[in-house]
Amino acid sequence: MEKSLFPAAAASVGEPLSRVDGRLKVTGGARYAAEHAVPGCVHGVLVTSAIARGRIKRLDSAAAEKLPGVLAVVSHLNSPNVPGYQNPATNQNPRVEGQEFRVFFDDQIHFSNQPVALAVAETLEQAQHAASLIRVEYEAAAHQTTLAASLGANVTPKEDAEFSKGQADAYKTAPVRVEQEYRTAMQVHNPMETHAAIALWEGDKLTVHNKTQGPKLAQQDLMRMWQLPAGNVQVHSQFVGGAFGGSSRIWPPEMAAILAAKKVARPVKVMGQRDQEFNMVGYRPQSIQKLGLGATPDGTLVGITHQAYGMTSRHEQFGERIVHPTKSSYQTPNLNTSYRLVPLDVSTPCWTRGPGETSGSFALESAMDELAYALNMDPLALRLKNYADTDPENGKPWSSKHLRECYERGAALFGWRKRTPAPRSMHSADGHLLGWGMSTGIYKAERSVATARARLLPDGTLLVQSATADTGPGTATIMTQIAADASGVSPANIRFELGNSALPEAPLQAGSHTATSVGSAVHEVCAALKQQLLELALRLPGNGVGKTKTEDLMAVDGFILNSRKNGRRLSYGEVLTQHQLPALEVTKKAEKSPEMKAYSGKSFCANFVEVRVHPLTSEVRVSRVVSVVDAGRVLNAKTARSQVLGSVVWGIGIALMESAQIDHRYGRIVNHDLAEYHVPVNADIPEIEVEFIDHPDAVLDPIGAKGLGEIGLVGFTAAVANAVYHATGKRVRELPITPDKLVGLTT
Repeated sequence: MEKSLFPAAAASVGEPLSRVDGRLKVTGGARYAAEHAVPGCVHGVLVTSAIARGRIKRLDSAAAEKLPGVLAVVSHLNSPNVPGYQNPATNQNPRVEGQEFRVFFDDQIHFSNQPVALAVAETLEQAQHAASLIRVEYEAAAHQTTLAASLGANVTPKEDAEFSKGQADAYKTAPVRVEQEYRTAMQVHNPMETHAAIALWEGDKLTVHNKTQGPKLAQQDLMRMWQLPAGNVQVHSQFVGGAFGGSSRIWPPEMAAILAAKKVARPVKVMGQRDQEFNMVGYRPQSIQKLGLGATPDGTLVGITHQAYGMTSRHEQFGERIVHPTKSSYQTPNLNTSYRLVPLDVSTPCWTRGPGETSGSFALESAMDELAYALNMDPLALRLKNYADTDPENGKPWSSKHLRECYERGAALFGWRKRTPAPRSMHSADGHLLGWGMSTGIYKAERSVATARARLLPDGTLLVQSATADTGPGTATIMTQIAADASGVSPANIRFELGNSALPEAPLQAGSHTATSVGSAVHEVCAALKQQLLELALRLPGNGVGKTKTEDLMAVDGFILNSRKNGRRLSYGEVLTQHQLPALEVTKKAEKSPEMKAYSGKSFCANFVEVRVHPLTSEVRVSRVVSVVDAGRVLNAKTARSQVLGSVVWGIGIALMESAQIDHRYGRIVNHDLAEYHVPVNADIPEIEVEFIDHPDAVLDPIGAKGLGEIGLVGFTAAVANAVYHATGKRVRELPITPDKLVGLTT
């Protein structure tokens, strides 16, 4: 075969490129929020409330203030004025209903673990000592932190309160019915990096090194709170040590640092302690859900009713998409859902990976399994029987859907046809009860407006910028790959810059839409830059790339090649140099896809799980997992697989371990550390087989991707619960599935 005159393009989109920031992270070169060296920085340590509701009767900081190195004790008694706090009606956070918590604003206590003071000192040890000497007396009021006891005091959220099509509660007319209640626990994000900030005031200019999933969003919140223009607020968050939705807003530790910096006229660092991650900086709210399913004897769904309750704080309403899987998963002529919030004396919940859908899918997919048993039907066959070829919620066609392929591939990999359907009918060689369960996952696939800037230098390097964040999924890596594909520059010569509010606009990294949103902007700006470069090459005097048309030119690995001139080529840098250009810069704003108005966008997955249950101790272990995902085009085979592995690991934790336990006498979480708040460790994780259908979505965005960050978690907990039922014959409808809920297996 004749050797090609053109060099092969470097591996980019789809290839398992290692993380571009990996070396920085493993060598300690990456700087997280609390690790920046800011000259003159001092330390702040929070003091938090011991009651759940009431007021501060007396706060004595005299002993603390006398200590060497102590600069101030900041509290409601002396906190700087925050303009946005004074007139909340006109400075309301647009993303929540109600009054956001105002740090050190007054003497009112809204939840246990609420910050009441901040000790500021030259060293961390001095600040810790000072905080320990602050004495607070309270006037306690009656509080309520129990969701089940307060369902009657529910309120209607602004969105998703009611949905109905066909006849309400039609499931009751079906010959085969399932009607059950399901509960999920309060879960805490617990990332490796706790919430932290370093705040610096220079006159009326505020700079914050903050742990945030959205530098632009954090900037906008601070502009609103402090009534400052964009040029006076800068937020830096290049590296984030895990977030999962927990860094989606400005939380008390960050605001306390900003207030203290204003008070002492020095940069102030505040880093939350592990116990302060509980009931202060967001969590997945507890839920109580009631599901009713009805079907004909052949498995055709007659109707679905889903009623959900979620907890929120008294001062704010936090709502999530808990009933959304029910709206869109299965074809049925009759469907009605309702969602209510129950205000309690707790801090405000927030987005937590797969927010809403993770909790809601546990109820729906457990109920589907129960219906399959009531019908004496295979659980997979029931789902295929009610497969939705269009979105049941709105009747729109899917932008893409390959869930059938997920089912088929997952069942084949798992060996599903070897399953014997009767509970307690399968055993492992060592005498454990063996259970096989499966479930469906569905999560929104959407795209927000985003902007990117690309700057090509004469040395052939390309700088691409956008104010997005990278909380761990490998955003900088896939953006580098997208840029390489669109620009013709090798990934090795591309640097993607993020995590700075001064960069072009980008949405919050949440909701599985960073790749589609920011990725579209990166694709468009790099394609536009390449087009300009080709046009510049055509205008070069002398030889250049020869007289030709733009369509005859190729851009590969930093070179422009003329396919009609025997492989004549010119480097990108030479084009700039010959035009005497110091750089070529393009900025592009990628709007939402107008075509998506006619479509429904979702990502899908099929989960297959095997569990082993000890017949005497009732200990449950997940022993095998197959997860097959339809998330559009896979942008990086390595990071994509890691995303699903992380979802499965967390799913095992939610299903079997995770639960923030409130002592309702005091309204305080008692297992507020990583010793007592149980999460999976390596020994808990089995072989996990992950596959992707990898069919591009041609409608949602120009790169063919759909959301991936959440979909691997949605529905997974139900697959575990369904497997536990198959193994034991005991149906557990409340997470987590701990041994006490399975006692008496031998009887």
